[in-house]
Formats: sequence, C-alpha cells, structure tokens
Amino acid sequence: MRYLLELDSVGKRFGGNQVLHAASLWATPSAVTYLVGRGGAGKSTMLRIATGAIAADSGYVRFDGTTCFRPRLHRLARRSLFYLPDRDLLSRRMTVRRQLALTRRLLGLSSGGVSETEAADQLGLTELVDRLPGALSEGERRRAELAMALVRNPRCLLADEPFRHLAPTDAEAVAGALRFLARQGCGIVITGHEVTWLFGVADRVTWCTSGTTQYLGTVAEARRHWRFCRDYLGVRPLEANERDLPAAGDLRQAYKDVDHA
Repeated sequence: MRYLLELDSVGKRFGGNQVLHAASLWATPSAVTYLVGRGGAGKSTMLRIATGAIAADSGYVRFDGTTCFRPRLHRLARRSLFYLPDRDLLSRRMTVRRQLALTRRLLGLSSGGVSETEAADQLGLTELVDRLPGALSEGERRRAELAMALVRNPRCLLADEPFRHLAPTDAEAVAGALRFLARQGCGIVITGHEVTWLFGVADRVTWCTSGTTQYLGTVAEARRHWRFCRDYLGVRPLEANERDLPAAGDLRQAYKDVDHA
C-alpha cells in the first residue's frame, strides 16, 4: 500500500510525562483515517509532529516517500499538505472570499481546480463569503476553513477535531467536504470525539491509547474490536448479525447510530 504520510515509532515526552512511545500513523490516498483516542492520549501531538510544529524525540516522519528529519509546515505545504488545527485558521482582517481568492492566486491556480465560488457553494457559504471571519459562527468558520482546503486541493489533509462544537447542519457540510476531497485522491487524517460523524466519514480507524497506536482496520472492524469497544466506546463489540444496542449514554447512542448509518 502506498502511503502519502507516515509517522513510525514516534516518541514524545513533555517534562516527566511520556505522551507517546512507538506510535505510528499513516495517510493513504483517497481514504479518511480516523485517529481516535481519549483526551490527552497524544492525537494532536502526533499531528503537530507530522507538520513540524513540535519535534519528536524518536521515530521519523515520511511524506510522499521522502523522510523528513526536521519537518516544516511551509515546506510540506508546498508539497501539497494542508493542516487544519483545532484553533481558528483564517485571518480576521480579510473576508472569506478574499482569502480564498488570495490562496488560489498565491498557488498559481488561476484556472482549473475548485474556484472560490465553487468552494463556498459546496460548504453552504454563498451568502456568507463576503463577511469577515469574526462575524461568522464557530461552525461557519470551520466550513470556511474547509473551503480553504478545497481551493488548495491538497494531496494530504490533517484535520484536528473538525467536528468539534458543530451543529448538525455545519457537521453535514464538513463531512461532505471531507468525502469530496477523498474522492479527489486526498489522503486525510481526522481526530475528534464525535463518534457518529467521524465513523460516518472514515474509511479506516487508528486507536491512540497508552502512549502508542493500534491500527483497527475499517470502521466495521473497529466496531467489532472488543478492547476498543470496552475501553473507549463503553459497549460490547457487535456480532456480525447484531443490529441493536441498548441506549445508555451518548457514546452508546452514537455507536448505535453508526451501526444503522
């Protein structure tokens, strides 16, 4: 299997806290990988290591077949990696339309690809695109950030908690944009705790736990993994022919919703 992005045997310590040891992650073309785990497990740390925001203590990062001993986001961006952090990305001083147009111009995308108008339309921003980001809701800003990814047409997208605090309408637009990018060949890694939405958009699941990672396979395989179901979802794994789960808390209901999606 060809990987766009690889993190292998990555370790990271903050002071006396060993957050990661021997953790691995892969992004493959045309697929969405869900990096799942509890808060503080090291998911965001892995994405930040991949982009060079922080340095790993051990292990390596490889992008598009080239080992990056000191990854730097601006260099990776030139090679078509887009990083969507769990904080505001857009400038508060320019309208969304201007930022989308400026991105296309700086990248030399005067023709072809997804235009700023098409990106805004796909994310439901047509009536909002001439506003400043500060005048948008949190969900609208997240949609605008995904519109930025659409116009850049990245080969690899790392999105840290793209569904956090989103209303259903915003989440639907974000999910649609992620699946659109995957259909264009983009390799995507997403994190978050919104199990219903993330399972619904993901092709593969990697579990970050106890300072390391475990590849669980497809969403269906993850739903049958007994330790993941017990320790993270809080439910028993589904048998092949089992359809219903008792509703007992948000995670259990989300798990049930995914089974019927």
